[in-house]
Amino acid sequence: MTALPVSRYPIPDLASLPDDVRERILGVQEKAGFVPNVFLTLAHRPAEFRAFFAYHDALMEKDEGLTKAEREMIVVATSGANQCLYCVVAHGAILRIRAKNPRVADQLATNYRKAEITPRQRAMLDFAMKLSADSASVGDADIDTLKAHGFDDEAIWDIGAITAFFAMSNRLANLTSMRPNDEFYLMGRLPKT
Repeated sequence: MTALPVSRYPIPDLASLPDDVRERILGVQEKAGFVPNVFLTLAHRPAEFRAFFAYHDALMEKDEGLTKAEREMIVVATSGANQCLYCVVAHGAILRIRAKNPRVADQLATNYRKAEITPRQRAMLDFAMKLSADSASVGDADIDTLKAHGFDDEAIWDIGAITAFFAMSNRLANLTSMRPNDEFYLMGRLPKT
């Protein structure tokens, strides 16, 4: 059986990449045990790789206002709505691990309204989904609803920025036909023994 392509665009040889890009990829490989295909796909354009991961890390690697699991919830729910297979599978794996719940990612990707989440998280996702599908209709009442659930202005910015960033990411993944790594499918589904 031949391996499925990672992307419809060429994947550069690691040795040909700028040092910082290669080091980032090798660091992820060392930590995860494999290289997520998003790193290989975006390495096709090193300047964009750097910009993408700088913004990704600024949004996703902090614990202020939203938990890391809540940040992943936004990615999975909106990526499901955007039909982005890569982001649903990859971020679903991360969400299962961060939420310590093997069911939540599948629930959010399919129908977040029926997921095992809190009313606060549901309000967060109602807003993210509205912003994702019809951003022009977002208004003060939407912000007031989030504030009533305890979100401050900075957390609301994060909800919006994560939604917007992954709308772009979803479209790049679909453009490139980025394939999720096989490793993601099982991550966080069974307890570690």
